[in-house]
Amino acid sequence: MNYRKIGRLNKLYFSYRDIARAFRISPGSSRVAATRLVKSGDITRVKRNFYVLSQRWNSSSLEDRLILANLLQVPSYISLMTALSYYEITTQVQPDFIESVGYYRTKLVEVKGRSFNYSKINRRLYFGFAKVKGFFMATPEKAFLDAFYLKSLKKYNFDLTSIDSGKLNMDRFRLMAGKYPILTRKLLLKYGYLKKT
Repeated sequence: MNYRKIGRLNKLYFSYRDIARAFRISPGSSRVAATRLVKSGDITRVKRNFYVLSQRWNSSSLEDRLILANLLQVPSYISLMTALSYYEITTQVQPDFIESVGYYRTKLVEVKGRSFNYSKINRRLYFGFAKVKGFFMATPEKAFLDAFYLKSLKKYNFDLTSIDSGKLNMDRFRLMAGKYPILTRKLLLKYGYLKKT
């Protein structure tokens, strides 16, 4: 089997079907081929029927990893400290730990030294994100609110001193905060991010 043929795929990720096409083999044979290529270290299995060239995995950019994070759990968007770090609002940087939120389940996916963490939020709070360079990411204000929401549920900890809140649009922040549960708003009030009305 010629590994270079997979290299020609020029895709961030691929499936059995792509392997079958590259090698001109049947879909059944492509599953066997994928198993062998994973064992030989030529490709990395990220999840079922979802592979990345190992060379590309090892040299992937942050943007590549953020795209993959969106695909590992659908729907989801990048949030929390990962988003705040991307926007340069926190000094709390974890390059091999990517945080996302979704409304299906809390889950940690670990692949070859990299961790993709998914925190579950209430479906009503699934808003405040946009597509950036091929991946979905929370706005800075939403990422910060997601962190406080999870903190109010005692499911998340972060270093508040690492946050430069001066970079947040506080009008947008307060508008979004009104959609969060009272427990989250009380915590925001306690830390001075909301004012008593």
